[in-house]
Amino acid sequence: MPTDENELFGAVDALLEQVAQDDLPVPAERKRLREAAGLSQAQIATALDARREAVGNWESGRTEPRPPKRAAYARLLEGLAARFPSPAVDAPPTPEAAEVFTGPAPVPAPTAEAPAAPAPTAAGRPAPAAKPAPSSRRPGAKKAAAKTTTASAAAVDPRFEHGPLAVIDCEDGQVSAYCVGGLVLDVPAKSIPALVDWTLTEARLGQARLHRNGRDADPILVLTASALERYGLPAALSDQEQRHGRLADSHKVVKQIGKAGLQLTQRGFGPWARVYREPEGSRRRCVQLCILPWNALDAREWDRRDAPQLPTMHPADLARYLGLYAERVMTPRGTTATTGLELMTALRPPTRAEKDEATGEFKRAFNADALTRLYPVVECEVPDEHPVLKGKFARHHLRTPAEMLMEEPYDWCRPLTDEECMNPYLVAVDINMSFAAAANGLTVGLNGPTRLTGDPKFDASLPGSWLVDLSHVDLSSVPVNGRTVDGDRLPSPFTPKGEHPEGPAWYATPTVAYAVELGFDVAPIEAYVRTQSGRYLDGWYKRLRDAYVATMADLGVTTDLGGSEFLEAMARSRSVDPTMSLLATAIKATAKGGIGKLRQRSRGQVPYYEPYPALNRETWRPDIRAAVLANQRIGLHRKLMKTAAATDLYPVAIGTDAIVYPSPCPSPLDVLPHTPEGKPAPGTFRLGISPGMVKHQGTRTVLWAEEQFEERGGVFNTANLIKTDQNAGAGE
Repeated sequence: MPTDENELFGAVDALLEQVAQDDLPVPAERKRLREAAGLSQAQIATALDARREAVGNWESGRTEPRPPKRAAYARLLEGLAARFPSPAVDAPPTPEAAEVFTGPAPVPAPTAEAPAAPAPTAAGRPAPAAKPAPSSRRPGAKKAAAKTTTASAAAVDPRFEHGPLAVIDCEDGQVSAYCVGGLVLDVPAKSIPALVDWTLTEARLGQARLHRNGRDADPILVLTASALERYGLPAALSDQEQRHGRLADSHKVVKQIGKAGLQLTQRGFGPWARVYREPEGSRRRCVQLCILPWNALDAREWDRRDAPQLPTMHPADLARYLGLYAERVMTPRGTTATTGLELMTALRPPTRAEKDEATGEFKRAFNADALTRLYPVVECEVPDEHPVLKGKFARHHLRTPAEMLMEEPYDWCRPLTDEECMNPYLVAVDINMSFAAAANGLTVGLNGPTRLTGDPKFDASLPGSWLVDLSHVDLSSVPVNGRTVDGDRLPSPFTPKGEHPEGPAWYATPTVAYAVELGFDVAPIEAYVRTQSGRYLDGWYKRLRDAYVATMADLGVTTDLGGSEFLEAMARSRSVDPTMSLLATAIKATAKGGIGKLRQRSRGQVPYYEPYPALNRETWRPDIRAAVLANQRIGLHRKLMKTAAATDLYPVAIGTDAIVYPSPCPSPLDVLPHTPEGKPAPGTFRLGISPGMVKHQGTRTVLWAEEQFEERGGVFNTANLIKTDQNAGAGE
């Protein structure tokens, strides 16, 4: 029994601390009370011996104070509430307020005498009531998380109630899982195996399939540096482990996983580790770990290269970033390139379940609109190290265009004419998500190649590769809107370097079709075509387009802006919300990297001419990549021709999807052609945020370009250097 005054007050404080667990006002009220008293977050942090950032998180609802700070914080807020009561307390509703609500009366919450029926599980049976939900330190957090999703509450899958992923962080010995929508869960697991089991049984993490024939996404746990320390993992991989891309099998955590009956994939415990138990029937039981300190989220794809933000980002902000990416694109699967490729499969699954009419049982069937199996490759379509080329070329032989399909984006630059040098500026515009835009509506092959010999007739409906001589194409003789253009100041549409072709070469179907569109005869010598085709990438493009447009709208750049309003919005966008800027960058990298993965090259895993892992994928399709890149380059050239015909304006450099024009003024508004009514000229480049439209990449002076030519000996592409943060905006 306490006797003296100090002990009595200590006992009282203990009781106050105990009852203070649920008596904190909502986060918005906490901020109002502090501001009403004229106090700063730093003052409260000093009084409570906490960090200023912690007070900010309490006011935003990202985290909750823990004992003993919680009781002191509750006492402070109680005192402030007595002195600064809310104006809404005990205030009768005004007539205007009463007239606002026109919907049905709210349903009263169930009382203790009449408990609500448990929600049915996926199998349609009531969920067991004995299993408690994961504990949350924020009252009402589940409701808040549901409100942040685009779907209605009724559409939320109860299996994945807490979102697709969680960021695992440790502070003051307490492990927390930061989920989407600001939800924070207490994590009781004390080891990696226990963490995996907690995720599979209690966390309610994951993402529903994007296609009815696909599969649900496995939950992802992003481990921060403090989480690694808490679970006995190294802060960084050793040099040898980095070379192998995985933690040594002798490490105690790897041994714990094996002893617990869990398994790792063949990649082992690396930056993107998959830990799983044997499936229960058809239900997968797998958790993917994204280990942040091991460079799982590479700055070249997920972060800003010039000033990385992820290492210092608050776990709640990181959960928001990756959660929005999962919601708008899909749950990350590794690099953005890997995720881009997985998105193709998720939207066009190769197989489906089909009922056998004879037996009544379900069996696996292939989908006609997907990539379903491995097919023989074509020599001209594969990269130099492919096994099919073994013994056919010398080790360092440079294949000619007649031996290799060279469909790549532009890398072209030319000297300025004397007249162009009179312009003081070089203005660069950049095509938004150019590779994704090129994939839209493109017909690609879905089956294996069929060889055509004996001078076959060109058929634009057959995707594939054609050996044809296009050296006779002269752009100066092509009429565009009744005018001809100066072909010497335009790059050739048939080579990445913009050089005129010198003889027969391999081209993808879109390139040969463009020669026909320009009015020239084509006479193929040989071809490899795909007789089964479809618009395989349409759904992929639409999902990435919607994700990018929605993200840029969050940054204040909408599709209805034009001209100077669009340029001003782009200039502001980088400073509006750094997290959303990173999201725009990641979406663009997903589109570009996904196309590149279709012809993934060996990264030194095996010797030259030996099979490497990527070749075992049904989605290793270099012919599809070539078709997209050809369509991107051809689409760009088509706009160059129409711009030149409309304004006698010619580019001086092109780098992938950036085009540089000489200009008398620094703004692209003075470069891009318009009609007398002030609208963009039909078929030319148009300012806007939608894929295929252009934005301002940067402006430099002609004097700067001349200096660069002198310093670099004339060997450089101005399109790759004209870019400034001020003009680039978000999403670069």
